[in-house]
Order: sequence, then structure tokens, then C-alpha cells
Amino acid sequence: MRTAITTIIAALATTPAFAANGAADEPGILMWAFLGFGAVILVGQAVPAVMLLIGMFKGVVRAPKDVKEN
Repeated sequence: MRTAITTIIAALATTPAFAANGAADEPGILMWAFLGFGAVILVGQAVPAVMLLIGMFKGVVRAPKDVKEN
């Protein structure tokens, strides 16, 4: 039994790794879809933020029209 365990451990320790050769050479369609989805999310968040900043800038620059001075 001890010999069998030693043989199994030796066989598992000396086997080569079966890595895919050239798997990361060219990005696939799923990676481009993921990046595109992320870009859509970023643009979707940036458009309201820019609109809000433009509105705040207009509010600061313009003088109020209905303020009465004493």
C-alpha cells in the first residue's frame, strides 16, 4: 500500500502542466463584448454628470432676474 501511494505521488508530481498554447494571443468576442458593455455603462454615467455640471455652471454664471434690491 505504501509503495502504491508513493508511486501515485511521484506520478502526479512529475506530470507536465497541460496549458493552452497561445490562448492569450488574440482577444475573443466575449472580451470585446465585456469592454463594450463597460463603455456603455461609463457613457451612461457620464452624460447625466456632464449635464448636471453644465446646469450648475449656468446657475452660477447667470445673475438672478427676479431679485429686488432695496
